[in-house]
Amino acid sequence: MDPTTDNAGYTGDPGRARASLEALRAEISKAVVGQDPAVTGLVVALLCRGHVLLEGVPGVAKTLLVRALASALELDTKRVQFTPDLMPSDITGSLVYDARTAEFSFQPGPVFTNLLLADEINRTPPKTQSALLEAMEERQVTVDGTPRPLPDPFLVAATQNPVEYEGTYPLPEAQLDRFLLKLTIPLPSRQEEIDVLTRHAEGFNPRDLHAAGIRPVAGPADLEAARAAVAKTTISPEITAYVVDICRATRESPSLTLGVSPRGATALLATARAWAWLTGRDYVIPDDVKALALPTLRHRVQLRPEAEMEGVTADSVINALLTHVPVPR
Repeated sequence: MDPTTDNAGYTGDPGRARASLEALRAEISKAVVGQDPAVTGLVVALLCRGHVLLEGVPGVAKTLLVRALASALELDTKRVQFTPDLMPSDITGSLVYDARTAEFSFQPGPVFTNLLLADEINRTPPKTQSALLEAMEERQVTVDGTPRPLPDPFLVAATQNPVEYEGTYPLPEAQLDRFLLKLTIPLPSRQEEIDVLTRHAEGFNPRDLHAAGIRPVAGPADLEAARAAVAKTTISPEITAYVVDICRATRESPSLTLGVSPRGATALLATARAWAWLTGRDYVIPDDVKALALPTLRHRVQLRPEAEMEGVTADSVINALLTHVPVPR
C-alpha cells in the first residue's frame, strides 16, 4: 500500500484533497438547499483548526448542515442541547465509581468527537459555556488534574438564536473571540423554500442522511493534506500589512467601542489563506481578505449604543472600512 494512503482509501495528495473538499458542496446539497457560504465557512474552519458560531432563526437547517458535513467527511459528530440546567461535566465527562474494581474511571462526554454541535449555546449559564473554552483552545479536557486530548480534527459548531433573548446568557466578548468565524444562516429564497417543500413531499427524511444519498467524498487524510497545502500558501508583506490596517481601522472607528484584537488579525490572515487555497491559488490576494473579513471579524467588534440605536450593524461598519482602507497593488 502507498504510504500516503490510509485504510479508508484516502490519499494525502493536495490536488485530490482540494477536489474532494470542493465536492462537499454538491454532496451536502442532497440534504441542505442553498447555504453554500455556510458550507464553505465550515470547511475553512476545519482547514484552520478553528470553531464556528452559527446564527440563524430556528428551522433554517443549522443542525442538518453540521450532520451532513460530518457524513460527507466521514467524521464522528455529537449534538448537545444547551439548557439552563446543563452542567460542565455533561459536556466534558466525569469520573465514575466502579463498585467492582473499587476505582474511579473516566467516562468521556460528548465533547470527545470530531464535530460537536453545541445547540443554542447561549441558553446555558457561563459556568457551562466556559467548559468548552479549554477544549476549543487547547484541544484537550482536564478532569481531576489529568489532561485528556481530543480527537483530530475537532470543531465546535455552536448555534444561537438572534431573535429570542429571554432566558439566555449572551456570550462575553472574550469567549466570542475564541470562534474563528461567525456565520449567519439566512432564510431561504422563495425558490429554495419551494425546493425544500418539494423534497419533503417526495419523502425526504432529514433524520436519515444515508437515504438522502449522502456519501463520504473526503476523509481525515484529505483534510490533513489540505492543511499542509494551506500552510504553504504564500502571504506577501503587503497582504499582511493590509490585514493589520483593516483591524487597526476597527479600533479607531467612531461607531465601535471595541475593535479587532491581534488574535482577530491572525484569524483573518488564516482564513484568507485557506480561502485562497480552496479557490486554486498558492498565494493570497486582497480579494481573499475581503471575502473572509465579515465572517471573521463581525463577532470581534462591539457597537456603541448610540450607533446601534441608529441601525448601524457590525457588518455595515466592516464593509465601510473595507472601502476606505487602501488596497495593496
